[in-house]
Amino acid sequence: DLYLSLPLWAEQKVVFITARVHPGETPSSFVCQGIIDFLVSQHPIAKVLRDHLVFKIAPMLNPDGVYLGNYRCSLMGFDLNRHWANPSPWAHPTLHGVKQLIIEMYNNPKINLEFYIDIHAHSTMMNGFMYGNIFEDEERFQRQAVFPKLLCQNAEDFSYSSTSFNRDAVKAGTGRRFLGGLLNDTSYCYTLEVSFYSYVLGGPTSAVPYTEEAYMKLGRNVARTFLDYYRLNSLVERPLTPTPKARLNVPVLLKFHLERKHPVSEGGLQGC
Repeated sequence: DLYLSLPLWAEQKVVFITARVHPGETPSSFVCQGIIDFLVSQHPIAKVLRDHLVFKIAPMLNPDGVYLGNYRCSLMGFDLNRHWANPSPWAHPTLHGVKQLIIEMYNNPKINLEFYIDIHAHSTMMNGFMYGNIFEDEERFQRQAVFPKLLCQNAEDFSYSSTSFNRDAVKAGTGRRFLGGLLNDTSYCYTLEVSFYSYVLGGPTSAVPYTEEAYMKLGRNVARTFLDYYRLNSLVERPLTPTPKARLNVPVLLKFHLERKHPVSEGGLQGC
């Protein structure tokens, strides 16, 4: 059996996922589809996640841009991922609606919005990887690195060496940056990127072209990683037997999760 130590009076833990804010980044839709398909499946991990976490998913933030065949902009010609700070209900209606929902949840004392993940596709880099935020609080900065580290254990195509944490001024209007500054220190905001082209496994192997199924597999692995994360945070008391690789690395990851003496560099940690 697998259950979570969640008392009835406890606040509701929410994971918010968005995709396709840039209409030309079609791989993000397949990754998001993989997440959705896994969460609604009969897999025992999916059942536990559904029972004890709330997943809010906006799979297409820019439907007009997708319909028109745009690569980056909306119908009105805006890059929506630069307007999170002050979206207009007229010019950026989907963004405005999602932001209002997130703010309502943030202001609800019975809800804890713990994760925000915005899914994108990258035109130059390979593999899947994440962007995170930089915080003055070193402990929060370190804790933010745990989820991508766990995802690296679950997904062979996810590169932790390509994962980075930054506060670039040009990214200030993105969902990751804006919500990272808005939400409290128990919330973690990421951009999940996946290559348009291929992924490279460890060693001198050649690039493996991505397929629709490979993108969806990455999405499934993202969903599965939430179980590993909440095991480390003692929300899960009796987990399913992990894979041998995960079983060997969980103590190391837990130490990494708690260690404060060695800060993560802005360029990300090497390896997995």
